Parts: sequence; structure tokens; C-alpha cells
Amino acid sequence: MESALRELSHGAELRADGLPVPRRYWAIAAIILAITMSVLDSTIVNVALPSLARDFRASDAASIWVINAYQIAILITLLPLASLGEIVGYRRISQCGLAVFTIASLACALAPTLTTLSIARVVQGLGAAGIMSVNSALVRFTYPQRMLGRAIGINAFAVAIAAATGPSIASAILAVAHWRWLFAVNVPVGLITIVIAWFALPETERSARRLNYFGVVLQTGTFALLLVGLQSFAHAAMTPLGMAEIAGGCVLGIALVRHEIVRDAPLIPFDLLRLRLFSLSVVTSIGSFMAQTTALVALPFEIQHVGHTAAQTGLLMTPWPVGVAVAAPLAGRLADRYPAGILGSLGLLAMAAGLLLLALFPPNGTSADLIWRMALCGLGFGFFQSPNNRTLISAAPYARTGAAGGMLATARLLGQTLGAAGVAILFHVYPGSGSNLALSVAAAIALAAAVVSASRLAGRSE
Repeated sequence: MESALRELSHGAELRADGLPVPRRYWAIAAIILAITMSVLDSTIVNVALPSLARDFRASDAASIWVINAYQIAILITLLPLASLGEIVGYRRISQCGLAVFTIASLACALAPTLTTLSIARVVQGLGAAGIMSVNSALVRFTYPQRMLGRAIGINAFAVAIAAATGPSIASAILAVAHWRWLFAVNVPVGLITIVIAWFALPETERSARRLNYFGVVLQTGTFALLLVGLQSFAHAAMTPLGMAEIAGGCVLGIALVRHEIVRDAPLIPFDLLRLRLFSLSVVTSIGSFMAQTTALVALPFEIQHVGHTAAQTGLLMTPWPVGVAVAAPLAGRLADRYPAGILGSLGLLAMAAGLLLLALFPPNGTSADLIWRMALCGLGFGFFQSPNNRTLISAAPYARTGAAGGMLATARLLGQTLGAAGVAILFHVYPGSGSNLALSVAAAIALAAAVVSASRLAGRSE
């Protein structure tokens, strides 16, 4: 009798419209803490890259592998873990991801060599993928349907701020501690989040289908070969191997498309990508994060080349996330009345202008001159991000909200990975001026993304 009552209660929880208060608040706290840590670790190391290169006696290009290893691990496992979450439960995937992320953070803090650190970052990326893959789905089951838009807005705001505040947080830590504390700080926060998630995260219904193992192999192989091949072009000795890896990735990619495009629940949501508004929003998101990451990776080198310390560099970059924080809420409210094609284009144009001004920053420029350029970039990015996320999610049918959220995270990470890889290539090809050239490239990417954003206005009304 007691077992039957438990099953009845469990079934009622799965069908409930969100979680009751105060459990809902604890659940969203765990979700936000987890996604903030995982996104933050994509950029928090940027400011410390010059210090890492000096400590490990490595080149600037080699040090960027600390970023790339994390991003690649997430990208090749994000969509398979999202699919697995539908089968075993989003809660379980998130909890496992949190545990792996926390343990790997400790390993990063204790790493004795750059190679060891890069390997630990791969494991940390696997944990982050578990968190990111089910993030949007957990938000959906945490809040009532009538509040879903507000919840998505809160989550998107946290992601945008975390993506931009890495350098600022890093500067605060580096001002009082060694760069290893950039990773060690995740351990106590991760443990607290694990405890909260254990009792607060919602249970969700599970799919009866089996994991598409062959599709997972094809998707993982495609992403891994393409991304690692791209990264290898930062090292001249690896160029032939890089070309072979990219060719192999293309072959697997063709096989992946043929295998997945006819399936009802494909790992890569081809059904959603057929929707023009959805696919254009994905492309715009990739471009925006590619431009932002290119700038955030290059700027520490550019600023420190003129004599600023790592801590000072982070402080000088703080206006960027402040600009995001100011613009994002305003853009979110405007998105209810105006098309994302207009708002996103205006934001990306402002970001492109700020990046170009940073690339043209005069040698005798003051800190104030640098600060307002940083702020312009942040305002532009924040003005773009909220309307774009809203449009991307709402363009998908309700039943495919989870797939849309997974694609949103994939677009963000793909943009970040391509941005970091591009900077590594520029550093290798142009050793003395790569960081400055990267800012010009970032401005061009933001401008191209603005054009794609504006194209969403053609032939439709929002």
C-alpha cells in the first residue's frame, strides 16, 4: 500500500505544472548555480592565459588549449547527453554532470603540467556538458507554463552574464591568489550545488526509446575530428594531420546526416533546422558568441602588452559584462513588442562598432577610452542576446522545447570554440600582431551576424 502511494505521488509530481514554492526557488538556484559555473569556466581562464604560458613555459598558442580542450569536450557530448537525459531523466544527467565537473575542477587546480591541465579540462568539459545539455529542460519542468518565458529569460540572463564576467571574476581572484584558485573555487560551490540539486531538482517523465548509439558515435566522431582538425592549424607541424582530420570529419558528417535526418528524434534536430526563423537564429547566435569569444581571448594579450597586470586587465574588461547586465533586461522587455531581427541587428551593429574601435585603439589611449569601448561592446551584445534566445525557443513547437534548448547551447559553444580556435591560428600566423588582428576579425563577424539577424525580417512578421 505504501509503495503504491509513493508511485502515485511520484506520478503526480511528473505531471504537475512546475514545482511548488519554496522547492521551485531551491531548484532554480541549483540550476542557475550549475549553469553559471559551467559557462563561467569557458572564459574565466582567459585573463590568466599569459600567466599559464609563463608558468608552464609554453607558447601563447599552446596555452589556448586550456580553453579549447574544455569547449571541444562539451561540444562533442552535449547533444548525445541531451538525448540520454530524455531516456534516464534530466535530473540524473544534471547531478552526474555536477559531480564530474566538481571533481575535475579540483584536478585542474592541482595539475602539474599544461598537458595534465588540458586533460583535466576535457573531463571538466564532460561534466559541464551534462549540466548544459539538460539545463533548459529542467527550467521548463521547474516553473509553471504561465511563467516559462520569465524563467527562460532569467536563465538566458545568467548565461549571458556568466559568459562575459569571466575576466572580471578572474581579475578579482588573481588580485589575491594564484591562477590555480580559478579552478579551486568551483569545488565548494559545486558541493553546495550538488546538495541543493539532490532534494530540489524535478523528476521528469522518461522516454521508452533506447539511446541511438550509432548516431552518438557518428556525431561524436564528426564533431571531434572537425574541431580538433581546426585547432591543429594553429601549429604548422600539424597542418597535414589537421587536413586529414577535417576530411575525416566531413565524411562522418555526411554519414551522420543520412543516418539522422529520417529519424523521429534525431540527435541533431534537423526538423527544427528546417524552420527558417529557427535556423537563422542559430546562425546569428553562433556568430555573436564567436565574435565575443574572439575578443575576450585576444583582449588580455592586447591589454597586457602595454604594461597592465592580469588583475588590472580583468578590471579594465569589467565594463563589458556591466554593459550586458544593463542592456539585457531592457532588450527582454522590448522583445515582446519588436522583432528580434531589428533588436538583434541593432545590438550586433553596436558590438561591431565597439570591436572596431578597440582594434583601432591608439597607443596613447587612456583607460577611460578603453572602458567606454568595452561598455559599447557589452551593451550591443546584451541588446542582442535576450531577443534572439526568446525567438529561437519560441520558433520551435512546444514538444521540441528541449531540443531547441540543446541547440541553443550548442550554438553558443560552437561560436565560443570557433572564436578561440581562430585566435590561436592568428597568434601562430601573426605572432606579433595576432591579438590586434583578432579584434578586427571579431568586428567583421559581428557585422556579418547583424546582416543574418536582419534577414529574419524578410517574408514574415513576428
